[in-house]
Amino acid sequence: MKKNIGSVLALYPTPLVVVGAMVEGKPNWVLVGHVGIIGHDRIMVSLAQPHYTNKGIKETKALSVNIIDEDLLPQADHVGCVSGHTEDKSGLFEYEVMESGAPLMKKSLLVMDCVVDDIYETKGFESFICKIKATYADESVLNENDKIDYRKLKPVLFEMPTYEYLKTGDVLGKCMTFHK
Repeated sequence: MKKNIGSVLALYPTPLVVVGAMVEGKPNWVLVGHVGIIGHDRIMVSLAQPHYTNKGIKETKALSVNIIDEDLLPQADHVGCVSGHTEDKSGLFEYEVMESGAPLMKKSLLVMDCVVDDIYETKGFESFICKIKATYADESVLNENDKIDYRKLKPVLFEMPTYEYLKTGDVLGKCMTFHK
């Protein structure tokens, strides 16, 4: 028998990302566990309203979504522990500014350069609805058809209720082959 545990968000784990945005002319980085797909060319990045990064995103309408792997986890965790209001995080990652105006982390193996289409506000949160302008993948995580191979990328996953980072798992099979 199932037990009602309340109105609990139960869609974890999600990919762990660091969002980059220019704030007052300098890059700022924030660790984000609330990202989602809302179409084949749109994503949603949800940030608590007090985040320093939100100011830059609203001003420039641009952000980067940098996928985090195990090598980047210590730095990524750090940017989740300190606020841009109190610490200048502009020098934490090597970066380049993309066409959209957003800073891209050079060491992230997979980055989406995004522009903001809309902002959806809920109590305490600003959710940025973003169009993906370009996706940059290190050749080391691409297969022979230039498609992302997540077994090579090995993105870190984030599980909110326990605040734990998880490794990606094994392949269970091909989609749409279990229906026999």
